[in-house]
Amino acid sequence: MRRIEFENAFYADDGDWIESLLVTSESTVDPETAVAALSRVELFHHERISDDGSAQRTDRLTVVAHEPYPFLLGVILRGKAIPNRLVLSDGHFDGVATVAEWENFRTLADRIQEQFGRFELLSVNQVETTGAPLGSGQLGRVVRNELSREQLTVLRTAHAMGYFAAPREASADEIAAELEIAQSTFSERLRLAEKQLFDLVFSGEGTGPGDTGDR
Repeated sequence: MRRIEFENAFYADDGDWIESLLVTSESTVDPETAVAALSRVELFHHERISDDGSAQRTDRLTVVAHEPYPFLLGVILRGKAIPNRLVLSDGHFDGVATVAEWENFRTLADRIQEQFGRFELLSVNQVETTGAPLGSGQLGRVVRNELSREQLTVLRTAHAMGYFAAPREASADEIAAELEIAQSTFSERLRLAEKQLFDLVFSGEGTGPGDTGDR
């Protein structure tokens, strides 16, 4: 049995989406083989989340998908709904979404039924808040895994002191002094951190899908 949870998706450029998938399986997952079977999808990053010797293991696959919009997610968003959870298991999707009005939900259900052939409503709850949107915090965790501690410290301090504000509220010299490092060291760490961020977002520039394997 294999379970795939859609963690997050964000647009890179030129029709490319970077999508994070959490795969739980009773057998070993070969990410390159799994992704090779999918058209217009390339492996960007793979990491093992858990493998404690039990019957199941979990892997996170980050892929670059060349598509106009992630298919089911696009239907949900165009239906004026907030996706909270989306999981593929045993050949069908289970999901949780929040809508503002009942009519929005009825329209969304009709669109899913029309496009995918079947829709089953399991439960409805009236809530005061929307709940956590799909992928909340996932991009932040990916960034924290990719950047060094020094780069994260530089970015966090620069952001907190208003270096990225418009107009700028702190100079490079002031932030370097706060960090007790040379201004040139601050500038170099900031430049490298920004490059890492752009490499993550713009897969066609810098670090491409083929440059990042198992880690």
